[in-house]
Amino acid sequence: MSQANQMYQNAIFWIEVEKIKPNPFQPRKEFDEYKLRDLADSIKQYGILQPLVVTRREIEKVEGGLAVEYELIAGERRLRASKLAGLTQVPVLIRIGEESKEEEDRMKLELAIIENLQREDLNPVDRAKAFQRLADDFGFKHVQIAAKVGKSREYVSNTLRILALPEEMLLALAERRINEGHSRPLLMLTDRKEEQMTLFKEIIFKKLNVREAERIARRIAVDRVRKKGTDFDPEMMEFEAALTERLGTRVQIEKREIGGKIVIDFFSNDDVRNFLKRLQEEMQTVPTGEVSVPLGETAVEAGAPAGIGELAEPDEEKAMEESEDLYNVRNFSL
Repeated sequence: MSQANQMYQNAIFWIEVEKIKPNPFQPRKEFDEYKLRDLADSIKQYGILQPLVVTRREIEKVEGGLAVEYELIAGERRLRASKLAGLTQVPVLIRIGEESKEEEDRMKLELAIIENLQREDLNPVDRAKAFQRLADDFGFKHVQIAAKVGKSREYVSNTLRILALPEEMLLALAERRINEGHSRPLLMLTDRKEEQMTLFKEIIFKKLNVREAERIARRIAVDRVRKKGTDFDPEMMEFEAALTERLGTRVQIEKREIGGKIVIDFFSNDDVRNFLKRLQEEMQTVPTGEVSVPLGETAVEAGAPAGIGELAEPDEEKAMEESEDLYNVRNFSL
């Protein structure tokens, strides 16, 4: 490390706010003005308690000489609030490294994401887009992103699935008119746009909770109205519903003259790995040689341990019956 770099290492400097450029990789697109003003009031009273983190770069000017510019890595809320508070200078830590431009850009994005995740108020859409940038721009796999942000691989994969929703639904999610849990039932209907939009509007206008929305989405997802005559099999519908609930995504069973096939919707390779893991766990927990299920009966009907064939409680079905009838195709009103 050069003497200049050693001078900046772990030292706090006061830099003019106008010389600090925002982080181009900032995942947060919206900042709450009321919260910024509260932070500005706190800064007026107590000052900035935690320095901002910036990079320093020397650039040759056209007319000769060098110009110094600073680019923010972490602390954009503090920088914005400081401007509102009327500060002309802010304390900063200058991060000096030997990284390439690509490595430096990746570091800025990583730190911006981590800072926002630690605050836990980054909206789900901005979080998903930030994860997507780590994957697309820097080639990170889901497991690597998970390690960087201290979350599970499943959390990262499920967050990225949100981006498959239409723009109108993403906007509602970003504005918190629906919550992240509502994205699951909506994603189950990605290939049935009319029903998906109807469910979306009902979630907003009737303030459906996540459980209610999921139950309705499962009913729509396994609806076999599109099938004809002999293809309709109530038992297969029951199996579809059980698998859909267990795997958390839409499952279709298509019967043929001899045999058939099972189609499982997925959005990434990680989804497939998760499905296989769940199926393996399911197989390990099913006792062998203890329960014989007659042909035509589900495991629940035959008294087998509850598993993927587990049915909802009668009281729950009764409580939802009236609401679910609204989603019969012939009753769509939106």
